[in-house]
Amino acid sequence: MANVNRRGFLSTASVGLGSTLGAAAMGATAACGTGAVASGSDGRLPREPWVASISQEGLWAENYEQMTEMFIERMLEVTPLGPDIICLPETGPFANLTSPKPSKAELAEKATGSVLAKLSEFAREHNCYLWCPLYTAEDGRYYNSLVLIDRKGKVVGEYRKMHPTVGECDSGISPGPTVPPVFETDFGKIGAQICFDIEWRDGWRQLQAAGAEIVFWSSAFGGGKKLNMLAGIHRYNIVSSTIKGTSQICDIVGETVACTGLWERWLCAPINLERAYLHSWPFYRKFGEIRKKYGQAVRIKTYHEEEWSIIESRCPDLKVADVLKEFDIKTYDEVVGEATDRQQQMRG
Repeated sequence: MANVNRRGFLSTASVGLGSTLGAAAMGATAACGTGAVASGSDGRLPREPWVASISQEGLWAENYEQMTEMFIERMLEVTPLGPDIICLPETGPFANLTSPKPSKAELAEKATGSVLAKLSEFAREHNCYLWCPLYTAEDGRYYNSLVLIDRKGKVVGEYRKMHPTVGECDSGISPGPTVPPVFETDFGKIGAQICFDIEWRDGWRQLQAAGAEIVFWSSAFGGGKKLNMLAGIHRYNIVSSTIKGTSQICDIVGETVACTGLWERWLCAPINLERAYLHSWPFYRKFGEIRKKYGQAVRIKTYHEEEWSIIESRCPDLKVADVLKEFDIKTYDEVVGEATDRQQQMRG
């Protein structure tokens, strides 16, 4: 993957909407203010990662070693598109097996070591992040986990399923910590949830509060419109990877932008993280000025019935936070937060 220039830019790119207007933004006016849309030498925007998800539909194996090889074969189909990150389904290497599963102790110790080694090697060889589903152990407890591997094949951290099912608990799986971690990558902040976590709002809300821009949901089932709802409510992207059913990418307004299906068992698509979610009124009044100055370098889409607007940078030198600051535009969360504070003040 030719990602050197794009990833080099990431050291100065904004994460979220906290940056200030500086030299980079003033340079963007010259480079991007004429209507032309530029991109890095590899043809990608600096904060537009290509995200891949693998479905386990149609995969059956005798043991976890064979299933791991099957996942690697399916991931190799994705690599020509140069994914920045790949997600695998919940307990994937240990699901859809025709022979009995080993004990939790073996899965968490022996199996974890061999599966993690193979998938770490894959991540290193293909220069991508990878969510690796495993059973992990600590202090005599076992967890249903997602382990994040970086581009060098090193473990970044681990998310442990917060809300296992009764069946999982009975089989020895413990609930994970009540605060899910958020991980900093070279393209933005990401987090994870696993399967039954979809039925509780706590983890999803905490990931939003911590600034997650993409949440990966590794699951045994598809989730359907539940994921679209959660993405729209929390205004972040959700990427699912499933054992059965549809895997999909839901954007920040809750729309499905890519999915697997009968003819495709994986997906790989770009997610531009230089986007802001706005309350249209009263800021729609400034959209004409923005278009006049930046042309195609800034894309604005308004959902008229909902009065939402999405403003998106399509230029590598232009951060959406700088556009908002330049035109004195507040995000949706800022508008709602100010109203909430004022309401509380008036309530005394």
